[in-house]
Amino acid sequence: MNQQPTLNSGNSKSTKFIGLLLIAGAVGVFIPYTILTMTFEYPDILRQDAGVILTKFHEGGSSLIFTWWAFAILGLPLLFAYKLIGQKLEGNFSFIKPIATIGVISIIVQMIGLLRWVFVVPVIANSYMTGDTSAKETAKIAFQTVHQFGGVLLGEHIGQLFTIAWTIMISIAFIKSNYFPKWISWFGIIASIIYLLAQAELFATVIPGFPVWDIAGFIGSTLWLVWLIITGIMFIRRKVNQ
Repeated sequence: MNQQPTLNSGNSKSTKFIGLLLIAGAVGVFIPYTILTMTFEYPDILRQDAGVILTKFHEGGSSLIFTWWAFAILGLPLLFAYKLIGQKLEGNFSFIKPIATIGVISIIVQMIGLLRWVFVVPVIANSYMTGDTSAKETAKIAFQTVHQFGGVLLGEHIGQLFTIAWTIMISIAFIKSNYFPKWISWFGIIASIIYLLAQAELFATVIPGFPVWDIAGFIGSTLWLVWLIITGIMFIRRKVNQ
């Protein structure tokens, strides 16, 4: 008779710490994200003309820059949560080590993508607002290049794909180990699939007419954050050797 794999539960403090990290990371991402939707029309503004984006960014001033910095940095607790979850699972599942690495990479590349708004875009926006016609066109080209590389390629494509892969594989490990009620893991998988559909919008930036479900990114990312918080709560409530 085959036994279900069991996880290395560790002590109650470490388990609760993982839960707190997941919740802190999810809330830390959600708060600046919400502020950006109200003050910068994020994420819809990302697909507008470069001149419109640079003008609105410049108008936001230092408070907008610090909001972007918070958006990048406050998700850091998730990096440590991913690593600790990997340590709990790696003894039972051979795929966990590479998946944990993918999770860590997802945080790093998304952080790099977001920090372009802190250390790169302000310089470009200032050149656009103060320069002549030629300088404005140069600034727009510079922004589009940085935006496609740092935003679309790194943050939204690689970062989100790696996040989706991590979530699905970790959810599968939770299902196989009976670590949490199965509906929580299926919730994460479904959220990830919806989130994956948002990748179509990225291809639409280089392939005109590519079919897009406009709200996939909003629904998928919101459900994913909810899943993180629920998972965090379950880690906090879990008893050692349960």
